[in-house]
Amino acid sequence: MTMGKRTQAAALEVRLLREGIIESRHIAQAVVSDDRGRILSVAGNAETTAFVRSALKPFQALAITSTGTLERYGLSDRDLAIITSSHQGTMEQVRQVFNILWRADIDVNALHCPIPQGKYSPLEYNCSGKHAGMLAVCQQRHWPLNNYLDRKHPVQQLIISKVAELLRMPAEEFLTAHDDCGAPTYLMQLSQMASLYAMLASSNSLDMERIVRAMNHHPTMVAGEGKFDTELMRLTPGELVSKSGAEGVQCISRLGEGMGLAIKIMDGSKRAKGAVAIHLLQQMGWISPSIAQSLSEKFMNLGKYKRLEVIGELSLL
Repeated sequence: MTMGKRTQAAALEVRLLREGIIESRHIAQAVVSDDRGRILSVAGNAETTAFVRSALKPFQALAITSTGTLERYGLSDRDLAIITSSHQGTMEQVRQVFNILWRADIDVNALHCPIPQGKYSPLEYNCSGKHAGMLAVCQQRHWPLNNYLDRKHPVQQLIISKVAELLRMPAEEFLTAHDDCGAPTYLMQLSQMASLYAMLASSNSLDMERIVRAMNHHPTMVAGEGKFDTELMRLTPGELVSKSGAEGVQCISRLGEGMGLAIKIMDGSKRAKGAVAIHLLQQMGWISPSIAQSLSEKFMNLGKYKRLEVIGELSLL
């Protein structure tokens, strides 16, 4: 990973305009890296740290693709897509999560993710696909199921070892905390997140290439109707992979070019990260003006009287 002292570029500003008058502001930072860990451009500070949250899910899925678990239980690309997802708990998505458990002969009660408020099953929780994938690996490897979320459990050690290998750093150096679903999440620099997504895009790994294919072919499994990740991948088939994380994290891969974009909204705003992504993707030429317009209508025009605008650009290093 290329680090060292860097000139800090101007951060981006996201403005909420009510009939053209500024009502609120959000500050955003963003980094573009290549698959060799080189920082190509930045807005803000590339060394800003944040918990990667659900943007880690495609890399947590490496535990599935690298262990023969898919083949052992006959899991499909749709199953792999739901493993990477932050889904909406629709019937279609819940059934896909259940399919993983059923094929691996695992009881639903083995899921340790929460039951969403007003729902009836942990299958409906947005991270249940990730949890089902972890359990399937445990079943295939004959590891215990009851404590699969413990940081020292073999499945969690396998996951962080894969991430550490990609970033060329010791696994024990990562600062760890629990995500809302109970699984470990990791504190990373924005440049590291961007580098991971650049490697996801590089086609240098068959395991990651299968994850990319699953997400790209089944975008509805990854998020859901009307959600940013799903809509962006639908509009750019075979070109971009997108995965959001909580607290204002958004990561995107430029397929075939080995480039990754990582965004952090500093106050954790959910509404602002889609606006920043659209703004930067158009600036970099990763999406066409017509696609940018279509996405803007869904994610930047927030109603009859208010809209988002983004001020600032990426600076080349």
